[in-house]
Amino acid sequence: MTLLQKDKQFVWHPFTAQKNRLPPIPIVQAKESLLFDEQGKSYIDAISSWWVTLHGHANPHIAQKIFEQALKLEQVIFAGFTHQPAVALAEKLLEKLPGGFSKIFYSDNGSTSTEVALKMAIQFWWNNDSQSKRKKILAFKNAYHGDTFGAMGVSERSVFTLAFQDLFFEVIFIDTPDENNLPALFKIIDAHAENIAAFIYEPLVQGAGGMKMYQAEYFNLLLQKVKSHDIICIADEVMTGFFRTGKFFASEYMEIKPDIICMSKGLTGGTMALGATACTDRIYDAYSSDNPLHTFFHGHSFTANPIACSAALASMELLDKEDCREKIRLLTLVIDQFTRQLNMLQGKLERPVKNIRHLGTILAFEIDEGKNEYLNSISKTITEKALKTGIYLRPLGNTVYIMPPYCITEHELKLVFDFMLSLLK
Repeated sequence: MTLLQKDKQFVWHPFTAQKNRLPPIPIVQAKESLLFDEQGKSYIDAISSWWVTLHGHANPHIAQKIFEQALKLEQVIFAGFTHQPAVALAEKLLEKLPGGFSKIFYSDNGSTSTEVALKMAIQFWWNNDSQSKRKKILAFKNAYHGDTFGAMGVSERSVFTLAFQDLFFEVIFIDTPDENNLPALFKIIDAHAENIAAFIYEPLVQGAGGMKMYQAEYFNLLLQKVKSHDIICIADEVMTGFFRTGKFFASEYMEIKPDIICMSKGLTGGTMALGATACTDRIYDAYSSDNPLHTFFHGHSFTANPIACSAALASMELLDKEDCREKIRLLTLVIDQFTRQLNMLQGKLERPVKNIRHLGTILAFEIDEGKNEYLNSISKTITEKALKTGIYLRPLGNTVYIMPPYCITEHELKLVFDFMLSLLK
């Protein structure tokens, strides 16, 4: 049996309709921005393999650190034990995080990092023996925070959550803020504030919901209102962290900082599964108690895996290098220039587009065909056409976007942009 035949017999792929599905492409090797299949054909990874690969594939510095750590300590239970990579990474993250964060709690991925944050926030009110046991969550419409139950529960009711919607806890969904709707949003928050435990949000860019972007100026005012009611603010920086928006964390764009931050995806440079949730002393102190029931009863078998923590430290070392910062600056500049070019061409394209936008290293726009939804079939068509030209894109329905590795070359970017233009012309 070939690899594809075995895959079809034994494997269930994520986010993939199983009936009449196209066969996946066997990838046997990757280097920097390129993926290579069994025939040696290369594909430019224009979305960083689901937004995780910061420095490109098979980065030698990260690979070496993983190798060295695997020979010393590959895994140990993190309840009752500790190790240098976990402590060093926590210290490094706390130096970089915007605001007064004091503790890092490790998990396995982005969804679990938001799950941890939600449990921290809800139990915070329970531990404080407040007469008002706040349990409701405030979240944005169109949000996506992951696939575990708590993370799904605070995400937009959509195709991702349809089968489970009767099982979620109560969430108050509001629009992202703009110059026109702030008074209405304030009114909703005022009406429910005494029952809201936490406000969870993707700062400035809603990723899986369609790369929707909103402005820091109005969001800062919304955060001020939320904070005035003593509501815990949770920033889901799983996608936006580590310079994706042009700053180390998107929360740096706002004056008002969160109480909890969720991290994953680019945390290890895309090489290992790892999640991290940071909190302030205010949150942590609610768990530092003589009452054993105030313990945070949460943990995973691979919490703070030493190899994953070492990979994250190696990625952070690369992010601190000036040549990496320069690559990010140049990538942001080139994406900004292409955004301007697209805007100038708007109205002259055979295939109409709308809402062309970018922030940092992220570019997105909608093809104005069919419904604005994840199930828009144009996504499949675009992916197939892109693969034929040696480019990997995975549109979110009719939302086309790129989020490339920081090591992508100018030539590779031009190929991606040329394909986009050919698609629209």
